[in-house]
Amino acid sequence: MIREDATIDAGELYDVAAALGMTDQQVRLCIKRVVAEGLFTHEGRGRKALLRATEDTRAVLAPELEYLRLMYAQDRGRASWDGVWHVAAFAVPETDRTARDAMRNTIVELGGAPIQGGLYASAHPWEERIRSAAGELDIAGSLTTFSTRDLTVGACTAARELAAHLWPLDRIAAGHERLLGIAEHVRSALPTAQETERVTLAIALAAEFDRAHNPDPLLPPELLPQPWIGASARAVVAECWAALDAAPLPPIRLFRWYADAVTEITAPSNSH
Repeated sequence: MIREDATIDAGELYDVAAALGMTDQQVRLCIKRVVAEGLFTHEGRGRKALLRATEDTRAVLAPELEYLRLMYAQDRGRASWDGVWHVAAFAVPETDRTARDAMRNTIVELGGAPIQGGLYASAHPWEERIRSAAGELDIAGSLTTFSTRDLTVGACTAARELAAHLWPLDRIAAGHERLLGIAEHVRSALPTAQETERVTLAIALAAEFDRAHNPDPLLPPELLPQPWIGASARAVVAECWAALDAAPLPPIRLFRWYADAVTEITAPSNSH
C-alpha cells in the first residue's frame, strides 16, 4: 500500500484491509505496532491519517529483481544449469552462537540445503554473497567455499536425485499449488473488479507470491520434476500483472515494481 512518495493513505488501507477480512481494530493495532517499531511515522487520526515510511523501511521495500529475473529466465529456458554444485562449510564455536545462527540463516535464505553439520550446497553461484555475510559477522576465517561437478550424498549421485534428497520439494510444490490457485482466482476476477478490489487482488497475489517463493531455492529445471508447478504458477502470475499493468492503477510502489519487473523479464526475446 506504500505509494511513490513513501506514504500510505489510512482510508485506503482500511478499505483494502476490510476486503481482505480484517477488522478496523486489527488495522489500528497493526498501525500502532509498526509505528512503535519505527517502521512508519503517523500523522492525523483514523481514516484521515497518513502513514509515512521511515528511511530504514524504504531501504528494504523493493523485491529482489535479480531473484525475479532468475526465476523467469529459468522458466523460459534462458538460463541453463552448468552442472556445478556450490558448497559452503563453516565451523563457529558455541561461544559465538549468534554469529553461527545468523550465518546458517543467511545460507538457507540464499537457497542452501544442509548436507551435514555445517556443510551446505546450492545449485547457484553464491560465494560472493556468503563471503560478504561472513565478513559482516566477523567469521570469515571460519568459512570454506568450493565448487564441484562430482557431488555424492549417501547413495545419491544423479543430479535430480540429489536435489530431491537435499530440498523439501513436496513442501515447496505445495506452496506453488496455493499460489496457482490464488493467481487463477485473481486472473478471473480482474476484468470486472473496481479499484479497491483490484488493489486488494494485487496485494493478495503479491503476498502469496512471496509466501511461495521465500522457501524456494529456485533450482534449475534440470534438477526438478517436469512439468514443475512453480513455473506454471509463475506463468499465471505474469498474466495477472500484465492485466493489472494494462489499466490505470493507484501510484503504489508494489504495482510498479512487479509490473515492470515481470513485463521486462517475460518479454519475448529479440534474438533470432
